[in-house]
Amino acid sequence: MADTAPAADAAPAPFGLLAELTHRCPLHCPYCSNPLELVARAAELGTDQWCEVFAQARALGVVQIHLSGGEPLARPDLPELAAHARGLGAYVNLVTSGVGLTRERALLLAERGVDHVQLSLQDADAADGDRVAGARVHAAKLAAAEAVTAAGLPLTVNVVLHRANIDRTERIVDLAVSLGADRIELANTQFYGWGLRNRAALLPTRAQLESSRDAVARARARYGAAPDGGPEIVHVVADHYADRPKPCMDGWARRQLTVTPAGDVLPCPAASVIRTLPVENVLRRPLAEIWYASASFNAFRGTEWMSGPCRSCPQRHEDFGGCRCQAFQLTGDAARTDPVCGLSPDRPLVDAALAEAGPELRPNYAMRVLT
Repeated sequence: MADTAPAADAAPAPFGLLAELTHRCPLHCPYCSNPLELVARAAELGTDQWCEVFAQARALGVVQIHLSGGEPLARPDLPELAAHARGLGAYVNLVTSGVGLTRERALLLAERGVDHVQLSLQDADAADGDRVAGARVHAAKLAAAEAVTAAGLPLTVNVVLHRANIDRTERIVDLAVSLGADRIELANTQFYGWGLRNRAALLPTRAQLESSRDAVARARARYGAAPDGGPEIVHVVADHYADRPKPCMDGWARRQLTVTPAGDVLPCPAASVIRTLPVENVLRRPLAEIWYASASFNAFRGTEWMSGPCRSCPQRHEDFGGCRCQAFQLTGDAARTDPVCGLSPDRPLVDAALAEAGPELRPNYAMRVLT
């Protein structure tokens, strides 16, 4: 596919940059999109290179920089990177497992420019949370939450819901509220990396999903809602049970971009699964040129690329055909309608996955070949 420069109004400036500083991580969650150390430590961008990425992102229009991983706390230069991003005028969000986030480090990061922390939890129960994380880290996560609020930083608690923890949705919300969370994100598993390989064990039943939805409604009623003083509770349901796909990242390459530890630039965090797309890298091409003119970023922008049934669907400007990565993983063609859609000829692939879902969480730990 040749590069084509879009019309001036075809590609608005990006809003956010997900900076995957490293793929190293102390956890081994069975739903993770980083099942192995995808980018080795030796291949990671250096401090100066990341600072240049941030500068290019700000010049492009990015206003939020999310420092993520893997585990960004594994980078000794994290305070320097946060300070540089903040000095450029960006809002700086730290996305972390919390492992290693002491009170001292939280205070230092707050002083250097981190504006907000997003902390992952695996469960309300310590034993179950540690089992899913593959390490005894639940207590460290609770301590990290305390360190974040003690440093005066806003806290988001993010929990991936799956068959083994979804029955405790209400308890998970209660725990997040007790930790001082301003925002609680409850997102059902997205099936990339380990998630796809373990899908049969991770998919909740329809009854579990409905019960979880009711639990979220009760929690919202009990705690109130932002901006009236209660926490914002975001609930992303399992799209395999939906009849229409949800919009992915507000549309392909419309608001967000991702830079991997090695400098690869992706239209969404999971786009590397689409093996038919050319891989862009910020060390070889300016970020603005990649955003506006590259084949990978223009491949699925807007609706002109669509074929039936998406092309004539009245919802095409709202859901953008659904998830391109999911379409590729399930059909081998990223341009097909997302198979979760009831109008997709590939919907039987999703129905078969629902029928195969197993009764327990049985992650395939034989896959874990960490370097």
